[in-house]
Amino acid sequence: MIDFIGNRRKAYILSSILVIAGLVSLAIFGLNLGIDFTGGTVLHLNLGEEFSMEEVAAVIALFEELDGAAVQIVQGRDLSGEPTDEGLVIKSQYIEEERREMIMDAFRSSFPKLDPADLRIESVGAVIGRELAAQAVLSLAVAILLMVGYITFRFEFRFALATIAALLHNIIVVVGVFSILQLEINVPFVAAILTVFGYSVNDTIVIFDRIRENIRHKQKREYVTVVNESINQNLVRSINTSLTTLFVLIALLFGFHYYIGSLDLIVFVLALIMGVFVGTYSSIFVASPLWLNLQEVQFKKIRGKTA
Repeated sequence: MIDFIGNRRKAYILSSILVIAGLVSLAIFGLNLGIDFTGGTVLHLNLGEEFSMEEVAAVIALFEELDGAAVQIVQGRDLSGEPTDEGLVIKSQYIEEERREMIMDAFRSSFPKLDPADLRIESVGAVIGRELAAQAVLSLAVAILLMVGYITFRFEFRFALATIAALLHNIIVVVGVFSILQLEINVPFVAAILTVFGYSVNDTIVIFDRIRENIRHKQKREYVTVVNESINQNLVRSINTSLTTLFVLIALLFGFHYYIGSLDLIVFVLALIMGVFVGTYSSIFVASPLWLNLQEVQFKKIRGKTA
């Protein structure tokens, strides 16, 4: 049997480092917000021919408005089914209409086969993104309150506190990693965070249910032993569930990168992959040990009153 509780201090130190690093990065560097939140212009181009990123960069370098723009290749298919690099999506700060035409003329000059019929220019406002972020925060707050109420009713309040602490730990770590690496935050990322929040609670509740059952049948056993046994009994299930989810997510990441080329969806899947890793780790090394600590504090209070 693996002594997870015996290593809880090491886990607490690792979690503290990850959380503090994430919070410090958020305070200093903030988040790399995409145009979904800041507003901007999106150019959809079908160049109609094979191209290299050097050729595209040469055109982009002619315009200050495109400095720092996100360039994404969208792969198409030829008649034989082989992938061809013909599509291009450019996301940048807001560009005036007159300058857009100049950019289009530059691309037409460099890529004569550019298909005018497959050209779209969109201006994206930041209002919808801000509203979505606000709704996401509100959704998390409501979910936390409902989870506290449900877990308290089904288990006890200390289980609820440990669960919510582990969930907040997971979100801070994932968001912190995106801040440290300065990965772009977009609307799909918000959806990923909400998904991580819901996914993470599943494994934690399963382990807590086993702890409750073991305590009920072995009331005279020490809680440390009960928690260790409960985690070990669910370890194979936790690993299998996480691995199955990861296989699917890695397949999606491969597909989005090589066949769809959607940067937004790639960010979504990356956030989910991080969430699966962190969620599995926290259910074993954070939530259960935290509940045990809360139990120990409660026992000390009771002993102090009876002494």
